[in-house]
Amino acid sequence: METTVARRPRLWLLLAVWAATRAFLLLSVFRVVVFPGPDVTSDVSVIYQGWYEVLRTGTFPLDDVTWQYPPAAALAVLSPALLPFLGYAQAFFVLACVADLAGLALLLYAGLRPGRRLAGAWVWTVGVPLLGPTVYARYDVMVTAVAIAALLAAARHPRVMGALAGFGAMLKVWPVLLLIGVRRRSSWTAAVVTAAVLAALFSLAMPGGFAFLTFQRDRGTEVESLGSLVFHVARHHGWDGQVLLNYGSVEFLGPYVGLVSTVALFLTGAAFGWLLLWRLAATRFGPCTAADAAFTAVLMFTVTSRVISPQYLVWLVGLAAVCLCHRGTRMRWPAGLVLAACLATVLEFPVWFAHVVASDLLGVTLLVLRNGLLVAATVTAAVQLWRATVPPGPGAPAPPQPERTGQTPVSS
Repeated sequence: METTVARRPRLWLLLAVWAATRAFLLLSVFRVVVFPGPDVTSDVSVIYQGWYEVLRTGTFPLDDVTWQYPPAAALAVLSPALLPFLGYAQAFFVLACVADLAGLALLLYAGLRPGRRLAGAWVWTVGVPLLGPTVYARYDVMVTAVAIAALLAAARHPRVMGALAGFGAMLKVWPVLLLIGVRRRSSWTAAVVTAAVLAALFSLAMPGGFAFLTFQRDRGTEVESLGSLVFHVARHHGWDGQVLLNYGSVEFLGPYVGLVSTVALFLTGAAFGWLLLWRLAATRFGPCTAADAAFTAVLMFTVTSRVISPQYLVWLVGLAAVCLCHRGTRMRWPAGLVLAACLATVLEFPVWFAHVVASDLLGVTLLVLRNGLLVAATVTAAVQLWRATVPPGPGAPAPPQPERTGQTPVSS
C-alpha cells in the first residue's frame, strides 16, 4: 500500500500542474492571453450580467428564453455579489476558479485516504484545462464541484450525498442522475426533501422559477450535437435549412430538424430504459458502483441530447475523476476517452468553431472525432457497468470485493 510519504513528490507535481494550468485559464478569461477563436467570456459579461440585474429585483428573467435553468441557478448568477470589489465578470471568473480548487481539494482528500488513488485528482487537474477558458466562463464548474462532493459523500454520509444531489439538481438538473446507483433510501429522501424545500422557497420568494420548463419547446438541433452531423452532411447535398443563434446556442433550423430532435428524445428515453433495466438487474454493488453508475448515466444523457455544449464535458471530467479515486472502478477506459474528447472539444470550440458553423471538412471531422469518442466512452462505460454489477447467469451473486480502506464496509 502506498504511503503518504511515497505520494508526496507526485502530490507536489500535481499541485504545480494545477496552479500553472489554472493561471493560464485565468489569464485567458481576463484577456491577458488571447485564446484562439471567438471570445467565450461574453456569456458572463453580457448574458449572465443581464440576468444578474434582473434577479436582483426579486424575479427571474421571464422575458428571456435563454434562461433555461432551474431556480437555484440564480445563486450561481448572483454569486459575484460576494466579491463587490471586483466587476461582475472578474468576480465570476475568480469564483469559478475557487469552485475548481474546491473540486481538486475534495478529490485530493478522497485520493489520499488509505486504499484510494490520486488518479482522480489527476483527471480533474488535466481534464479541466483541456477544455480551455470556456470552463471559467460558464457556471458548470460550480455545479460539478457540488456533484463531486455528493458522490464522495455517498458511502459514509448518505443523507449529505442526497442533499447535495438535490441541491445540484436545482442548479442544473443533471445531478439528479447521481442517485441512479445509490441504494440507500436516506439519500433519495434527502434529495427529494432538499429539492422540494428549495422549490418552495424560490416559488415564494421569486415567482416564475419554473418558467424555464417551457422555454425549450421550439429549440432546434445544436450544431455540436450528435444529431447535427446529419445536417452538416446534408448541407452539402442541397438541404436548405439555416444555422442561427437560437435559444442561446447556434442551432440548425429547417426541414427535418424536428424529426432529428424527436429521434434524440427517443434515444434519451431508450437510455433511461436501459438504466432502469440495469438498476433492476444489478445485484453486485461495491464502493465504486455509485460513481460508475452516475458517470455512465450522465454520459448517456449527454450523448443523446440535442445540445452538447463544450461545458457539458466538465460534468464528465468531474464524474470520471470521482470514479478513478476508487481502485476497483471499471471506468478507466471511458475516462480516457472523455479526456481525449475534451481535447477534440477545445479544437471545435472555440479554436475552429467557424469551421463547425460552416460545416466544412475540418469542422465536420472535428465533430465526428469528438462525438465518436463520446459514443465510444458511453458504450464502453455501459458494458463495464453491466459486467461489474449484473451476475452473468442464475445463482447467487458473488459479493462485491470491498476496497482496501482498513475499514469494514457499511452495508446498504
